[in-house]
Amino acid sequence: MAIRHLTSIKDLSDDEFKILVDRAAHYKALFKSGDSAEFQKNHLKLLGRTVALIFTKRSTRTRISTEGAATFFGAQPMFLGKEDIQLGVNESFYDTTKVVSSMVSCIFARVNSHDDIKALCKDSSVPIINSLCDMYHPLQAICDMLTIREKFPADKRLKVTWIGDANNVINDMALACLKLGMDVAIATPPGIEMDASIMAAAQEVAAANGVTVEATHDSKAASKGAHILVTDTFVSMGEEYAKEAKLKQFQGFQINQELADLAAPDFKFMHCLPRHHEEVTDDVFYGEHSIVFDEAENRLYAAMAAIDVFVINKGNFNNLQ
Repeated sequence: MAIRHLTSIKDLSDDEFKILVDRAAHYKALFKSGDSAEFQKNHLKLLGRTVALIFTKRSTRTRISTEGAATFFGAQPMFLGKEDIQLGVNESFYDTTKVVSSMVSCIFARVNSHDDIKALCKDSSVPIINSLCDMYHPLQAICDMLTIREKFPADKRLKVTWIGDANNVINDMALACLKLGMDVAIATPPGIEMDASIMAAAQEVAAANGVTVEATHDSKAASKGAHILVTDTFVSMGEEYAKEAKLKQFQGFQINQELADLAAPDFKFMHCLPRHHEEVTDDVFYGEHSIVFDEAENRLYAAMAAIDVFVINKGNFNNLQ
């Protein structure tokens, strides 16, 4: 059976993605139960194995959640930062991938380019879990859908509004929402457009599921009636040199009370963190509608789901143990 990697939500069928969210919910319930017998049973699944974390970018939630998930299943997490191994210094991507994958059960990769993820997948002998690249962030999408599921009735038709940059987070989140039957509105500043291939895939999923996806440069119009308002950093890691210009470009795209007043009365605010003040005001970020810390915690259960499906069950969605 060919190795299944988790590279993006786009690569998953609707049913496969739903299963990942279901598994995240399952492991959250189990983890919260404190059932020692279940803990021991799951701890044996990868006992004596190693899970590698190849991270070329800083991390808080991704590192903690991945190490926690690996430990839950009995594996030893091994963090390999850019200062810890020879990757990119004295050793090629190919050589590093061949060596690391020969000694571990899977590799969580938090890297700069999606080309790096593709190179890892091409040459690895174990599953690669994309833990962030410049194009996708699938673990965040799993976590976000679990968080939304917890806050709204299953039969409620939801509108999710993204206000901010056209980046890796919304690329996967838009497809995730559409796969679960939610409408999506994306508002980016003038001059910033969504990736054409992502929008084409999104429109295809939307048509198949009877929902809508729209891209606009009008943050107020996109916010009207939204059940979820969500944003992310305006200046991604590696773009600090352009911070002043980007902040000017994003004027009018801060989520504040003016935009919140346009949303549905029961709206929720989400942000994958870390947060900066130019993206959202304190009254929204820390207010009664914010679910950012529930969202952050759910990264742990998203990582558990990924390990469960892609490592323990070898990418077989139809026969989960």
